[in-house]
Amino acid sequence: MSDRTFHAPLAWIDGQWQREVLMRVDAQGQWASIKVGADVPAEAVRLEGPVLPTLVDAHSHAFQRAFAGLAEQRDSDSDDFWSWRDRMYGVALRVTPAQLKDIAAQLYTELLAGGYTQVCEFHYLHHREDGTPYEDEHAMAMALAEAAQEVGIGLTLLPVLYAHAGFGQTGLRETQRRFGTDAAWVWRACQRINAAGLPLVRAGVAVHSLRAAHEADIRALQALVGDAPVPIHVHVAEQQQEVRDCVAATGRRPIELLAGYGLDPRWQLVHATHSRPEEIAAIAASGAGVVICPGTEGNLGDGLADLPGWLAAGVPMTVGSDSHVTRGWVEELRWLEYGQRLGLQRRNVAARPGVQASTAARLFDACVAGSARAAGLGEWGLRVGARADFLVLDRGASGLAGLPDAALLDGLVFASQGAAWQQVYVAGQRRAIDDAGRRERFIGTMKALWG
Repeated sequence: MSDRTFHAPLAWIDGQWQREVLMRVDAQGQWASIKVGADVPAEAVRLEGPVLPTLVDAHSHAFQRAFAGLAEQRDSDSDDFWSWRDRMYGVALRVTPAQLKDIAAQLYTELLAGGYTQVCEFHYLHHREDGTPYEDEHAMAMALAEAAQEVGIGLTLLPVLYAHAGFGQTGLRETQRRFGTDAAWVWRACQRINAAGLPLVRAGVAVHSLRAAHEADIRALQALVGDAPVPIHVHVAEQQQEVRDCVAATGRRPIELLAGYGLDPRWQLVHATHSRPEEIAAIAASGAGVVICPGTEGNLGDGLADLPGWLAAGVPMTVGSDSHVTRGWVEELRWLEYGQRLGLQRRNVAARPGVQASTAARLFDACVAGSARAAGLGEWGLRVGARADFLVLDRGASGLAGLPDAALLDGLVFASQGAAWQQVYVAGQRRAIDDAGRRERFIGTMKALWG
């Protein structure tokens, strides 16, 4: 790709709107220069709306896109995360690599439309339907990589360590037979993906949870990873029952237990819903980040994370679409704040008077700042050295029309219906945010799975 130059009338840079911004993309698809108050050279592509950086979707289970909308009926006295999980296994036990590629291609197109240009795939669906390895043991991971390359979205694949069914248990349930791995398998998968050198694709590792990977498993993975600069993700403290089971088995709460493993800035704690102030302080001291998934956490009845506590402690934060009942960051940020308002019966919980009075801006800036480490990238956003990913807003869209510049982000997050951008760019190249062929393949796969 040759160098390209873009000119934006307005661009969100370092937490504020800047005018007349000239942005040059180098041959590698990264920002080579960004100049504020610049004239428009003849060769520049003139963008017709304000420019925003994109976000990383820091937590995804792509196969669960085929289950979204299929768990919203109740035929028993109770329904919670654990009953949802048992039903979700219905798709986990059936989907093939070809079907997974079709599901992921549709999902990744939708994520682009939702303003994400990099997705962290927390990938634990590894083996054949009967639990035996594929001839290519990483066939499912490669299906995800192929889907991402077809769509043109960035992908951080996180092969998952998943060894046990619960605290104090050895081995997996029969319904978990496709998930089983050990530390060596996970590290081998990470190395293979990174060695392939696929454009826009990289790998880290993940630990499914403290119930699915016990101390020996986690220590073994840490020893293999060593100081390698790869992200390490883990589900933790999502459910109250998980907290109770962890205390019963280990005498410690999940975040407290995890902090004892020696975390560092490579670690990302997914959900971290049920925390205490001293646990937040321990995570802040380690440099690790949190990934909150408000859409899924609301859908599953998980509870509300301590957003004020995580923000006040300065813990790096991102959001994720997780089970994909929501697939855009605007809705995630909206519900991240609205959940707090409902729980605390206050408004503008995330705002920081005197420093960042805009609620949407504070949440968005926090997620931009946390995106690079969550995805295992060096830089993120509208800054030199970062990949040249950006959104072009439509000022005539619902929620933005007529707003002053200073209110654009708040209008986008709290007053818009659907995506309010005209264009999505990845590595300086415009991406399609709809594709009839992918959608038809997805519909065919859904019919095959669900009849």
